[in-house]
Amino acid sequence: MNASAPSAESLRAALAGLLDGLPPTQAAKAVERLITHYRGTTPTDAPVLRDRSDVAAYAAYRMPATFEAARGALDALRAAAPEWVPGTHTDVGGGTGAASWAVAEAWDGAAPRTTVLDWAEPALGLGRELARGVLDAAWHRERIGTALRLADTDLVTVSYVLKELTGADRAALVTEAARAARGAVVIVEPGTPDGYERIIAARALLVDAGLTVAAPCPHSGACPIEPGTDWCHFAARVSRSSLHRRVKGGSLPYEDEKYAYVAATRFPVTPAPARVVRKPQLRKGLVLLDLCAPEGLGRETVTKRHGPLYKQARDAEWGDSWPPEADV
Repeated sequence: MNASAPSAESLRAALAGLLDGLPPTQAAKAVERLITHYRGTTPTDAPVLRDRSDVAAYAAYRMPATFEAARGALDALRAAAPEWVPGTHTDVGGGTGAASWAVAEAWDGAAPRTTVLDWAEPALGLGRELARGVLDAAWHRERIGTALRLADTDLVTVSYVLKELTGADRAALVTEAARAARGAVVIVEPGTPDGYERIIAARALLVDAGLTVAAPCPHSGACPIEPGTDWCHFAARVSRSSLHRRVKGGSLPYEDEKYAYVAATRFPVTPAPARVVRKPQLRKGLVLLDLCAPEGLGRETVTKRHGPLYKQARDAEWGDSWPPEADV
């Protein structure tokens, strides 16, 4: 049994002393470089995290947000497949292990045995350090690209990785993830227009490989969004520790991480009948819900005259299944 349960709180505790001994100016420069890369559009064929200072800065700057985004995607998968419990998990490009922490929390008490693969040894080393006594995981250095071959596993996660790859490497990785996954594949990317485009391309490859979309889409057909007009993404609220605020230069106790994702399975699932795809708009006596449903995009107006459904609409959040009584 793990010494402590994986959670956002235990992750923050593991991160608390991470920058001790690292000069603040060095950490700030590493954070600035990582932000520039994170917002850029050019994929790389080399590890982004080069040394301990890069890895420490990344973990402090990005790991809590990446954890929350992965947790949001996994929560949606579990809602569509509540009886499924993976026994094994491969975290491709897992770096310091944020997605692995989210997987362990999602199936707390029955967490799968995880294998983390990454090409940056400094990231793997720090990931091992953070996870000691918490995660049941093995950490291996692998080149993430067209030559990668994965052992068969129940669950494959690919979290905030596709942006770092060339187009050919992205397609090869998603195809290999689909082949290796006995149960499910979960892919998460930044909630930007280009992040959404990478998710849509990955989604098509997963469907072509015979998988069924479990979330966020209520169907496995074509996305109803017209290319170039909008993009599908969601938001996760991230609590900032004092360390996190110091590294990021912010004063608020929280931030909202925008992310896009797809979860697909090799077994039957019950996807959401519809998905709330924008923040619900509350008006006097009514709620406006922007929904994606099997028949396409639409807006539903829920008023007080709808009785209990009105209260449920007021409580609905961006990313939720709708209507709530159809949740599984």
